[in-house]
Amino acid sequence: MARKDHASETPATQLLRREKVAFTEHLYDYVDRGGTAESSRQLGVDEHHVVKTLVMQDESARPLIVLMHGDCQVSLKNLAREIGCKKVEPCAPEVAQRHSGYLVGGTSPFGTRKEMPVYVEHSVLELEKIYINGGRRGYLVGLAPQVLSTLLGARAVRCAAS
Repeated sequence: MARKDHASETPATQLLRREKVAFTEHLYDYVDRGGTAESSRQLGVDEHHVVKTLVMQDESARPLIVLMHGDCQVSLKNLAREIGCKKVEPCAPEVAQRHSGYLVGGTSPFGTRKEMPVYVEHSVLELEKIYINGGRRGYLVGLAPQVLSTLLGARAVRCAAS
């Protein structure tokens, strides 16, 4: 299970501490392509409460971040419609890394290299607590979902695939 109790600082945790955001740290053994199913299993939390950070781009290759429940998929068509774009698609891993400053699998919406608009599935904001990447593979932070709106200016959207 968890390797240790504390992770070293990341740009994400530096931002959270600087802004005095209360959060808990959750380390797990990263499994390549394990995704939120693996992290939720190891940490013993509901996958619906684990939020994945997806770096995408619009038709003009402008990057954006989408935050989605771990057990849901993003409808690209619904997302494009919600944010007023013709098309949205996932960034290639190396492009996502260049925009965010994080390795894919360790992408946090906090402390990104480039400032990007953030969109969050509306029902994520209704949860009591979420677990979201802390800026390193195998490392989630637990916090109140309202932080996504107050700190990141995340806009609620309805883009989960049904």
